[in-house]
Amino acid sequence: MTTVIAQGTFDLLHPGHVHYLTDAAERGDELHVIIARRGNVTHKAKPILPDRQRRDMVAALDCVDEAHLGHPEDIFVPIEEIQPDVIMLGYDQHHDADGIREALASRGIDCAVERASAREPKYEGELLSTGRIVDRILEERGE
Repeated sequence: MTTVIAQGTFDLLHPGHVHYLTDAAERGDELHVIIARRGNVTHKAKPILPDRQRRDMVAALDCVDEAHLGHPEDIFVPIEEIQPDVIMLGYDQHHDADGIREALASRGIDCAVERASAREPKYEGELLSTGRIVDRILEERGE
């Protein structure tokens, strides 16, 4: 059995998230998704939705076998526990694949690190990022 891990913030689920997770699920037999805790998000604005709500929303997707909250201090703890065959990065995630490979090797974790394919909008006005959704809300509501 091939176990795949996907990870992310997943604030305000959108079609880009669904594409990423579906792509990840197609790479193996079981998909585990690690949802970043709000306190660990440092590369962009903190998530709007609570950790547990984001985890519950991801868990509700048919392509996801299990959704987990990330570890509060060490992002590699859930990976050590799950022992995946593949870690699937989102096509536009900030993570350095080589840096992740090195960190995994230093912990004795042997798994592939791959990048998901991109998803282009299917129609005019389709929003594929949380930031764009938030911007549109503020624009439409005159904030």
